[in-house]
Amino acid sequence: MVSDKELEKIKTKRLEWEEKELSKFTGRGERQEKFETPSGIPLKHVYGPEDVENVDYLEDLGFPGVPPFTRGVYPNMYRGRIWSMRQYSGFADASKTNERFKYLISQGQKGLSIAFDLPTQMGLDSDSEICLGEVGRIGVTVNSLKDFEKVFKDIELDKISTSMTINAPTAMILAMYIAIGEKNGVKQERLTGTLQNDILKEYVARGAYIYPPKPSLRLTADVIEYCSKYLPRFNAISICGYHMRDAGSNAVHELAFTLADGISYVEEVLKRGVDIDDFAPRLSFFFTIHNNFFEEIAKLRAARRIWANLMKNRFNAKNPNSLRLRFHIHTCGSTLTAQQPQVNIIRATVQSLAAILGGTQSLHTCGADEALSLPTEDSARLSLRTQQVLAFETGVTDVVDPLGGSYYVEHLTKTLEEKALEYIDKIDNMGGMPVAIENAFIQKEILNNAYRIQKRIDDGSDKVIGVNVFCTDDEYKIDTFKYDKESETRIKEALKNLKEVRNENLVRQKLEELKRVAESSENIMPIMIETVKSYATTQEISDVLREVFGEYQSPQIF
Repeated sequence: MVSDKELEKIKTKRLEWEEKELSKFTGRGERQEKFETPSGIPLKHVYGPEDVENVDYLEDLGFPGVPPFTRGVYPNMYRGRIWSMRQYSGFADASKTNERFKYLISQGQKGLSIAFDLPTQMGLDSDSEICLGEVGRIGVTVNSLKDFEKVFKDIELDKISTSMTINAPTAMILAMYIAIGEKNGVKQERLTGTLQNDILKEYVARGAYIYPPKPSLRLTADVIEYCSKYLPRFNAISICGYHMRDAGSNAVHELAFTLADGISYVEEVLKRGVDIDDFAPRLSFFFTIHNNFFEEIAKLRAARRIWANLMKNRFNAKNPNSLRLRFHIHTCGSTLTAQQPQVNIIRATVQSLAAILGGTQSLHTCGADEALSLPTEDSARLSLRTQQVLAFETGVTDVVDPLGGSYYVEHLTKTLEEKALEYIDKIDNMGGMPVAIENAFIQKEILNNAYRIQKRIDDGSDKVIGVNVFCTDDEYKIDTFKYDKESETRIKEALKNLKEVRNENLVRQKLEELKRVAESSENIMPIMIETVKSYATTQEISDVLREVFGEYQSPQIF
């Protein structure tokens, strides 16, 4: 960014400064910890032009809204439109979730984000014995289309975007959303939203899988292909780094493994003969933000640059929209503490600010109580207010990429890019992400890093307020969400009533047709839509697919 002559002069001056000035202070009263990022990137005292001499301004940075999008995916970013404030919500029965959605909308939220309970995520009905105690506990229960009708009652689906955190049963949940749209007079091409639909990360970090990887990838590709043809405003997948980070990965892992998953999905859809530019513009991503402020900002900038270059050079995408890496950020649940829970407000605020400075398109801010329970209504409102203060009172939205050009941030961005690409090359040489998962390479990398993190917390190298430093014997009591134990009974009763009044012959007919399509190479979405309209239940549909695809058992890697 400066001339070679000027660069040499700066290097000489730096050496003089280190010898004459810095040396007087080094080792005398200076903090003794090792200065490096959580990803192991060593840190200097200060950064200057010599630390970014390998950064080409036009090639590596350029301007916002044009490749490689390092500085942002849109030219005017938040000067044009504030990110979507999308608080993750869903609990108990469908009616309770509908009430929470309407409340958040009334408080200024512009997009919905649905949490599903574990039985729904695992393709089980509420009356299954294995689900006892889990029904509606960490998200809303969806036993059938009837529940979706209640979740979205009086919500205008053509005026609000809906994000759905669902993976193994994605095709079924999307089918229900399409059916609800039809019932409300909203054609599928007018629906907007995002599906998580990222099954690969379930095998390494989260565990909410049902079927083996190969048929699961088929279902993921079915959804992407269908959306590319019939739901042009829908993001067919949200490729996730969040869960791998919560499981113990570092920023480099999160960056590399997430983009490697993205490569796998692109390759899977391309096998069907779909043109890259017909589906790539609607791929989206989902990252988290940890506490190391500058590394997290640099990670997001590096992600955009890597993806743009991959899409252009590896997949020959021609449409600039295919090169844009758009993402949602969820502040990091694993950084929250049950001790001194009010401190979580500070953590979530700093993480939210990093997400904004990193150029996020939508954001969920964790509540202070989320280490203890689902957020209360007051906690959810405060999280939303946190985003609103950052958006409207701080000035951080007035300039695009305000940290662009910082010697430190640009150095971190370049370093993270290089380290992530090394991992991607290693995964490519193994045969791709599915093979790396099958060989437990990804799982071992995450587990080893999780062990290192915990060891550093245990020995005090990494300080966590209230856990290993600045602890207190006083209890910090806060109100927490109270799970309504009667809701499980109500949900099961509603399911029983549905089965008594629906057309059983129609249900059986549609399930048989679903089985036939699952056994073929046809796209499963058209018959899935017809099947959910018959009010077949979540488990009935999933059991048909279990019969055809089988169930996956995770290998033991300890």
